[in-house]
Amino acid sequence: MSDVAQTESRKLDHIDIVLNRDVNAKGVTTGFDRYFFEHEALPDLDFAAIETELTLFGKRLKAPLLISSMTGGADPARAINLRLAEAAEVLGVAMGVGSQRAAIEAGHLDATYQVRRVAPSLLLFANLGAVQFNYGLGVGDAQRAVDMIEADALFLHLNPLQEVVQAEGDRDWGGLLRKIEQVARALPVPVVAKEVGNGIGPATARRLVDAGVQAIDVAGAGGTSWSEVEAHRQPDPFRRRVAHTFAAWGTPTALALRQVRASLPRGVPVFASGGIRDGLDVAKAVALGATLVGSAAPLLGPATGEGDEVLDKFRAYIEELRIAMFCVGAGSLAQLRQTPLRRVDNWEVL
Repeated sequence: MSDVAQTESRKLDHIDIVLNRDVNAKGVTTGFDRYFFEHEALPDLDFAAIETELTLFGKRLKAPLLISSMTGGADPARAINLRLAEAAEVLGVAMGVGSQRAAIEAGHLDATYQVRRVAPSLLLFANLGAVQFNYGLGVGDAQRAVDMIEADALFLHLNPLQEVVQAEGDRDWGGLLRKIEQVARALPVPVVAKEVGNGIGPATARRLVDAGVQAIDVAGAGGTSWSEVEAHRQPDPFRRRVAHTFAAWGTPTALALRQVRASLPRGVPVFASGGIRDGLDVAKAVALGATLVGSAAPLLGPATGEGDEVLDKFRAYIEELRIAMFCVGAGSLAQLRQTPLRRVDNWEVL
C-alpha cells in the first residue's frame, strides 16, 4: 500500500472507531467535575443582555467555542467538514480541520478540507502534525496548508503518545522545537500548538510561546483517548495491549488549563479542549482562563447525518453557557473570568 493510500485508510479507520467504539479515556476525567460555581440567587442583569462575543486573530466570534480538529484526507470527510463548517458559520464559532498531511502528500485530497465556500467569515484553523517537520515537511508545506483552505491560523498538533503506539507512527521527535520555531516565525498567520488529548504542561507551553507560537490549546485528558483509538486499529495483540495501557495517561483538561494559564502572559490565548461535553464545561473553562473552548468527538456523530444535529448540539452549548453566566451574575465573558470557582472536595475559592 502506498503512503497516501495508507494515510487515507488510517483517516477512515479513525472516523469509524471514534463513532463506533468506546475510545473515551479510562481512569481519568477532565477534572471539571471537581469544580462548581456559587449560585447567585439574585443576578442583577437581564438574561437577554448577556454577551458571549469575543475577537480573536482578527475575527469576531459570537461565542468562545471551537469545533476542534477532527478529519479530512478521505472522501467521506469532505461532507463531514462541510457540515461542521456550515454550523460554525451560522453560530459564529471557530473551527479547525483535521491533519492536512494527506493533502500535502496528494493534492487530489485538498477538497476534503476546503470549506470556505460555505463559511466565508469563519475563524478557520489549518492543521499539521508538528512531528512531520522531522520527516520532510518544511515552512513551505505549512504555508500550503494555510493557503489550501484559506485559513486564518495554523494548528501544529503534538501527539507523541498516539504516534508511539501507532504501528506506522513517527517516533523521531528530536530537535522538533527548533523546527516549530522556524514555522512560527515564518508564517504570516498565527501558529497555535495543540495536544490531542493528553495535555500540555506549563514548562512546555512557555517553551513553545518563547519559540513564537501565539496560542496554546492544552487539549487535556478526559475525553477521547487516541491511544485507545490506536489500540482498536491494532491487529497485533502485543501492540493492542500496550496501547490500552495508556488509556488513563495525561493531564486532566482542567488542571492543564489552570497550570498553563498561570504560566503564560495574559495576552497569550489559551484554549481548552479534551472532554468538553456541554456548556457548563465551557463556562468552567472560561472561568479558569480559557479564551476558546473546543469540542470534537461529540460533534462527529451529528456531522455524519443530515439535518441540523450539529447546529442543535452547539446551540445547546451556547444556551447552557449563557444560563451558567446568568446564574452567577456574569453579563460578559470578562466578568465570567472574574467569577470564582469552588472545589467540590474542600470548597476552596479559586
